[in-house]
Amino acid sequence: MAAPTREELANWARGYVELWNAGDKQAWVENWKRLAPGRFTMVDPVGTPPKHDFEGCCVEPFDLFQPMTRLHVDPSTMFICGNEVAWVMENTFTKDGRSQTLKSIENFRFGDDGSVEIRTHYDVPDANDDVAGDVFATYLLDA
Repeated sequence: MAAPTREELANWARGYVELWNAGDKQAWVENWKRLAPGRFTMVDPVGTPPKHDFEGCCVEPFDLFQPMTRLHVDPSTMFICGNEVAWVMENTFTKDGRSQTLKSIENFRFGDDGSVEIRTHYDVPDANDDVAGDVFATYLLDA
């Protein structure tokens, strides 16, 4: 298996956001599996213990965050360099009619063996934050 092409990475990136926002879990998973059928490693956010499997890196976060989170990547903040995609993600969380947007810097490195390494950078909301605190406290419970 060769490392993904620029076109494949751009299609994956477009699908990542569009399929997430559509709530299409199956298509979102398939979008991932097309480029990364191998080993997963994710440090989310940097400074927390790494996760090492597709379920923990992709499926469980989708189930936890997707119902309350919409994603947006300004095209001017997305970079495809070699086998890596990096972007600034705007994550809009909505709970009980209240919304807040938190930004993250996310980097995805795709290997020629079907693996992917994910590193994200963001300020974690306090557990008592009215909108996103509970979901992050659940997500980072073991961190």
